[in-house]
Amino acid sequence: MNTTTTDLQQQLFNFIKNAQPHISLADELCDLLDISHDSAYRRIRGEKPLTLNELKTICERYQISLDQVLQLQNDAVVFRTSPVLTFLDHLKGMLHQLKYVNSFKERQMLYLCKDLPIWQFYLFPEVAIFKTFFWIKTLLNQPEYSHQLFSLSENSFDEHLEIGRQINRQYNELPCIELWNKESINSTLSQIQYYKDADIFKTKSDLEAVVDSFEQTVDHLEQQAEKGLKFMPGGSDVTYRAPLQLYINEVVIGSNTILAEGDKIKIAFIPYNVFSYMVTKDVGFTESNFRLFRNLVSRSTLISGTGEKERNKFFRLLKEKIRDLKK
Repeated sequence: MNTTTTDLQQQLFNFIKNAQPHISLADELCDLLDISHDSAYRRIRGEKPLTLNELKTICERYQISLDQVLQLQNDAVVFRTSPVLTFLDHLKGMLHQLKYVNSFKERQMLYLCKDLPIWQFYLFPEVAIFKTFFWIKTLLNQPEYSHQLFSLSENSFDEHLEIGRQINRQYNELPCIELWNKESINSTLSQIQYYKDADIFKTKSDLEAVVDSFEQTVDHLEQQAEKGLKFMPGGSDVTYRAPLQLYINEVVIGSNTILAEGDKIKIAFIPYNVFSYMVTKDVGFTESNFRLFRNLVSRSTLISGTGEKERNKFFRLLKEKIRDLKK
């Protein structure tokens, strides 16, 4: 086996070990390839060449591509995606991704917000139930909801709300830099206004409860921005609070792109079709997106932990928009 091939094989296994730092690679290869520990270690060290069939099995198991690992010089970027069958699947997938990022010792998330991050809606129940109902009925068009009016007393979505709480707990452990602007709540404002105009709220009290809950959400976000830390409503000062850097940009409307960094790995989550994300660890693509994000941050205003005047002005504008829904 020549040196070049040995190096490439070792590069493959180093990539897997960096991406999956908590696994025993030798044990996994034993089970995956049905080989002994000695054979597994010989492959990891590059002493025993992988067959094409073994290489295919390994790439499928760890959801990687050879283009990505070997950094082949071409313009192709390989993305991975999973089909979203239900909205609950979407939430569970998001929880899985956040747990993965939090598995790294050194980690950070960068969020270019077009809309309020989805997990923020699961801080308070009334707006959480409304958003879940809206997404299922109006965007996913599930037939059993087609003629149903929105009522807090008739919809609870207990499992969705529990997954939402778990997502928030994972999010609160993850240091973040988020880039917002005054348009970031507009889609939710439009959704509430649409249901109001179309008489889909069963009662006026349902509408008012959702609006009040939405304002509570923004109040809580303001409290986090003031402290520069993330925490649950009513959370104890004893619990770990990950740092939050919140910036506002008056020029660029975000795309809901999420960038994550864990130890030596950079990941980009690119949204499409409202609920779905394409995921890549392509070095060139992620580096380019990280540079763009940093450039946008350099042209934005920090309002977390500092910038009291701009922070008060920003959140006052958001809350005025929300209160207008009651008129």
